[in-house]
Amino acid sequence: MKQNEFTFIDLFSGIGGFKMALSNNGGECINYSEINKDAISAYCENHNESIDNNLGDITKIKELATHDFLTAGVPCQSWSIAGKNLGFDDDRGQLWNDTIYLLKQSQPKAFIFENVKGLVDPRNKQAFSYILDRIKQAGYYAKHYIVNSYDYGVPQNRIRVYIVGFKEKKYLDSFKLPKPYENGIKLADILGLKLTETKEESIVQRDLFGNPVLPKQMSLSSKNGFNDYFLFNDLRNGHTTIHSWDIIETTEREKEICLLLLKNRRKSQFGKLDGNPLSLKHFQALNPAITKSELTKLVELDILKEEEYQFRINDFDESELTDNELELLTIQLGTNIIVDDLKAQRGLKIKKISIKDTIESLKEKHIIECTEIRYDFKNTKISSGLFGVNRVFLPTSDVFPTLVASDTNDYVSLTNLKKENHSDYKKEFLDKVYFSDNYRKITKEEACVIQGFPKDFKLPESRARWMKLIGNSVSVSVIDMLARTIIETGVFEIEKIKYETLTKLVGISSYIEDNKVQNF
Repeated sequence: MKQNEFTFIDLFSGIGGFKMALSNNGGECINYSEINKDAISAYCENHNESIDNNLGDITKIKELATHDFLTAGVPCQSWSIAGKNLGFDDDRGQLWNDTIYLLKQSQPKAFIFENVKGLVDPRNKQAFSYILDRIKQAGYYAKHYIVNSYDYGVPQNRIRVYIVGFKEKKYLDSFKLPKPYENGIKLADILGLKLTETKEESIVQRDLFGNPVLPKQMSLSSKNGFNDYFLFNDLRNGHTTIHSWDIIETTEREKEICLLLLKNRRKSQFGKLDGNPLSLKHFQALNPAITKSELTKLVELDILKEEEYQFRINDFDESELTDNELELLTIQLGTNIIVDDLKAQRGLKIKKISIKDTIESLKEKHIIECTEIRYDFKNTKISSGLFGVNRVFLPTSDVFPTLVASDTNDYVSLTNLKKENHSDYKKEFLDKVYFSDNYRKITKEEACVIQGFPKDFKLPESRARWMKLIGNSVSVSVIDMLARTIIETGVFEIEKIKYETLTKLVGISSYIEDNKVQNF
């Protein structure tokens, strides 16, 4: 073995993001662990790896072979803010225990563990501290780093947590993340476009001091006062936000009512959640001229929806109730059920009790009856967007959003737009891109490059299958950066004196072997 070569084992290997990066940096894969059939097939085919080296289900692995470097992209759904955020209350969260058990058993020189940013969310503070303590008890010095893939070579806004650890503290002390890369590839490069107009050439609105006037909204890329994507959403507002009332034919009066709901639904006086439906009484307190028929018309247009918000609890016999019904009624205090209060109950999430289904069954038994109707936007799931579209990115964008296993409603357009002012910019987008159907989803080849894989990386033909694989993978460019930085600490180098001695011994052994017959 040369001085900087090392062996590694690849847990939760997926399609081989760790494998590709570590192999490119002198690593030799001894074993990998994966249970998904598509991932195993892609791993073996693309990396010329034997299926015999697959250790399979990590929960059934008792020990690992001797190796230098352990990697693991531990399943992240338990910690995802986009999910139910159940942590160790989810079986998938328990896989951290299996991972750290194998780390302690095998004692490699270094490791990298990857997970979603939600792992270090304040709500998971206790669980994350437990993970770090277990790593310390296993005999390792470790630190965690929050890294965006966009900063290290790919045009993807993918923020992940990487825990890097060493057996010896001196190597952790010398480990330092490099500065973000400059002049990385952009979305236009992925799409194979050469833009004739740069962002700096666009007309920019400026304030009295000459500074660009930036839109006050969520933005993945806005360097000149204009966003490079359009957001389809009824819960946010901004210069490049497309609402359902921009798409559906509505009157100015109907648009005003929608904007009134948008402006007020997040105020605490209307409920405890970040966004709350409003009753007719609430609407009329804001604008006395609003009528029930106007709200009903917006419901008929599929812009608003009616929600049964509050219920009165009637007398009941516990023997009539299912376990889920009894759980829901005992959680709710008082003589009324408020749906938003139930949504905040963690216990219902852990026990996987459907609030909607349980409410319906209680209504059928006449145990509860609705006492308050409220109105909210029909489309309230931000990631779903409107009518199958969440965001449309223009080729001038530096970055594309996070690729996820379930795919997204994010699209790209190959059409570049002028940016004279925000009003015309939005109108031009609707006319030339949205209503003209000049947008599409990214292709398999583009998704591979966005994750740092080669364009010709072999994956299943089915979009759902290849999206699941690529969305669950690590970004190869980030692992490449981490691997090189770990190697530069010298953790895998053989001590100079030992290396020189070994070289001499190998030379002597070869000499004896070559002269054995003559001496005999």
